[in-house]
Amino acid sequence: MPRARLAGLLAPVMAAGMVLGSGTAVAAVAAAGPGGAAGRPGQPSLALGRQLSRSATSTTGVRQGNERSGCIADLDRDLNTRERVGQLVWVGLAADQAPTGVDSVVTTNRLGGVVLLGGFHSGITATAKTTAHVHGLSDTRARIAIAADQEGGYVQQVQGSGVSTIPTAFVQGRTYGPSTTLRNLTTRWGGQLAAAGIDVNLAPVADTVAKDFMSQNGPIGRYQRNYDYVSSRVAADVGVVIAGMHAGGVATTVKHFPGLGRITGNTDTTAVGITDTTTTATSGYLDPFAAGIAAGADLVMISNAWYSKLDATHQAPFSSAIVTGLLRGQLGYRGTVVSDDLGNAVAVSSVPVALRATRFIRAGGDIVLTADPSTVPTMTRAIMLARASSPTFKALMDAAVLRVLTMKTERGLTRCS
Repeated sequence: MPRARLAGLLAPVMAAGMVLGSGTAVAAVAAAGPGGAAGRPGQPSLALGRQLSRSATSTTGVRQGNERSGCIADLDRDLNTRERVGQLVWVGLAADQAPTGVDSVVTTNRLGGVVLLGGFHSGITATAKTTAHVHGLSDTRARIAIAADQEGGYVQQVQGSGVSTIPTAFVQGRTYGPSTTLRNLTTRWGGQLAAAGIDVNLAPVADTVAKDFMSQNGPIGRYQRNYDYVSSRVAADVGVVIAGMHAGGVATTVKHFPGLGRITGNTDTTAVGITDTTTTATSGYLDPFAAGIAAGADLVMISNAWYSKLDATHQAPFSSAIVTGLLRGQLGYRGTVVSDDLGNAVAVSSVPVALRATRFIRAGGDIVLTADPSTVPTMTRAIMLARASSPTFKALMDAAVLRVLTMKTERGLTRCS
């Protein structure tokens, strides 16, 4: 994405007073791509964005960065195979389970993360007791990351005493736009998550849904999970929300790449109507993801849909063309890639459980998220077997582990932090 185009997307964000990433210096790197109309859904961008790369601004910063990198490398080297595999699998803990509900699967498989599901509606104090218990299962070197979907509206996992009632993303975007007010609100909401012991917000949603398609779009539009109808405005809001959440003390996840705004079916509940026949590698729909990457998103989540113009033969989480070629290559993303649910989602039900995990990593993904604890042993065993039998897979897996450890370190979740 040319500097001028990227600057245009981020201008409202900067006006709202945000600091990109961790506040270090940033530099735009342009990506090649055909020209076209900017900021309009379905129209080609001038080019796709590359990640803003952070650079040290002083000798002290360089030294500290080198020391941290060395510590991460040591930690990476010291993990045994089971621990390495575990870092790449996160499991769901349902609200109707006891805090100990996934203890066995987490400790046996040395899992790297737990996702709160089903609605934790008893407030900050009660939720914090659950997260403290889960954090207590952690290895002293790398803490278990606890994540939750806290978008607002229909998707707000943590509610109750001490937690704001968050409006839908659509109301946030249309009411506040990319303003200081939106940044301040998301800082408050992020602070509430941090107080509840949550490390990662599985938000913001970067999907764009056209106005006349809202009611037909099962996963996003129907629930007003999109910030706006227009991708350029979604991009600006996404940047502000990331800044606010970071200021509140939690990591962020841009989702659902490369966008769920052009399908009718909800991938959680159906395998019908989940093929996007519109999105291309130059679509403006990718702009919010590029803006989120530029703003320092800690993770990017891959959708469970199909994209016929990007990869007609592979579903998104299993597509190297989408995960490696488009996201890591064309958009230049170097961070952690997480799947959408690969445990209970109906969209992936035809794929054997073992292959869901290994195919995601082969495509370039890092963290396999499963809402179903019973799938964890099969997934971890499949990853271990693939690692032992394929040097290519081992290299992909090792790169994934290093990215996860780096992300955790940046969020204060390892001894290297």
